[in-house]
Amino acid sequence: MENRLKVLRAIRNWSQAELADRLDVSRQAVNAIETGKYDPSLPLAFKLARLFEMPIEEIFDDGFKGAENGE
Repeated sequence: MENRLKVLRAIRNWSQAELADRLDVSRQAVNAIETGKYDPSLPLAFKLARLFEMPIEEIFDDGFKGAENGE
């Protein structure tokens, strides 16, 4: 799953550790999500969406286009 987490974090000048503290997860978890090695749980995805004040779909892209492209 692609995501914009690293870019959003950089815009706010937050380190991985700072974001991890805000989310109550480890820095390693933030790194794994940013690099696509780990997909966040739904509660964590909602937490990220609230923190960055945007819909989950603007942070994460599952690659599914389906109905949007008439498929």
